[in-house]
Amino acid sequence: MSDNFDREVIVIGGGPAGSTVARYAALDGADVLVIDGRDPIGTPLQCGELVPTNDEMRRLCPDVPDMDDLFQTPKSAISRHSKEMHIVPPSGKPLKFDFDGYVLNRVAHDEFLVDLAKSAGADFLINSRVDKVEGNSVVLRNGDTYTAKVIVDAGGHNGVIRRDYWTEKSTKIPVKFVLMEGDFGDAVELHFGSMAPGGYAWMFPKSSGANIGLGIQRSFSKGKSLNDYTEEFISNYNGEITFNGAGSLPMSGTIKKFVKGNYVLVGDAAGMVLPSNGAGITIAMIGGRIAGQVIAGHLKSGTPLEEYEKLWKKQMGKVMANSKRSFKIGSLLFRLPDWILNMMFNRLTKGIIWRAVTCRKMFWVV
Repeated sequence: MSDNFDREVIVIGGGPAGSTVARYAALDGADVLVIDGRDPIGTPLQCGELVPTNDEMRRLCPDVPDMDDLFQTPKSAISRHSKEMHIVPPSGKPLKFDFDGYVLNRVAHDEFLVDLAKSAGADFLINSRVDKVEGNSVVLRNGDTYTAKVIVDAGGHNGVIRRDYWTEKSTKIPVKFVLMEGDFGDAVELHFGSMAPGGYAWMFPKSSGANIGLGIQRSFSKGKSLNDYTEEFISNYNGEITFNGAGSLPMSGTIKKFVKGNYVLVGDAAGMVLPSNGAGITIAMIGGRIAGQVIAGHLKSGTPLEEYEKLWKKQMGKVMANSKRSFKIGSLLFRLPDWILNMMFNRLTKGIIWRAVTCRKMFWVV
């Protein structure tokens, strides 16, 4: 490493994307520092906590190699193993599908990913917020400055590098959710219709209670607030609320470029969320592994950082394109009245709906 820099790689953000970049770059010998404003990383909770199992991921993303190496979810981070998903129209009559997924304890999951990265050799600086990035320098809000040859923004769609150096916009869907005590069965639920205009609502059962919430497109909401939609949906379930959470997701898919000079975007900062189902944790980790390995190759042998974009397209290009297409079609359909949606969700369309949600071509055509 050149003596001109404090580190070879600085990763801003230690969530699933950032920790995975750090893990794989460090495994290949890179000197990595992760900077995160949270303490501990993983808090506060900001998502629905659902991920597919490794076997399900192999079906969903068949071009991604070595799933078992990438996804090493410990039992301590699994709150419930669900075998069924219900896709629910406004009528409340669900279409039922086999789906193999984990509802996580997200904080424990993220802490485990941090431990994996540390075990690989990455260092972490927590409770330290980044103010700006200039050239090869990362400037913290307290005035401290760290330098690196490669700087990775894994700080979400409002990350400092994405904010200051990229002009491409993403469709952002605000979400609100609660953790509620009670017995909500085993099936995970996705609800579509006027209860969550332009987005969807969910109920993901945990070992005790459930994660219940929704996201909307504000342009579809006709002036009604996210708080009102959330309260109305949550009122369908009975139990004591133990946590209130909120966040937002980039739901227009990946942006065109992940690399500019020595800057690299990964995870939400690069739009790595599947628009048709909101999946982001595992997708961010796929991108994180590719980025970490390419960055290490760049430092050791001069591999162009743009190789990251090529490998992403090879592994996830088809899945993301299908998901973007389904989201666009869904955004049109979900402007329709609920009574029409109820007719459209039926046994004849069941296969098409499932293909859309799982990011495959909707009509079995090339």
